[in-house]
Amino acid sequence: MSIAKVIEITAESVESFEDAIRSGIEEANKSVRNVQGAWVKEHKVVVSDGRISAFRVDMKVTFVVE
Repeated sequence: MSIAKVIEITAESVESFEDAIRSGIEEANKSVRNVQGAWVKEHKVVVSDGRISAFRVDMKVTFVVE
């Protein structure tokens, strides 16, 4: 039987939402093993001087507990 745990993270990118998701998963993998998936809860943008300056995502990341 496997037990999974869920953590919530926020990631940001100046490139795109997809890049924010990718970098968030990569950073989570540095401190958490056995990442199995993620659910993107929210997409947000940071606006500076009337232009989008960053893309943010809030995610729930699931990993299997050893």
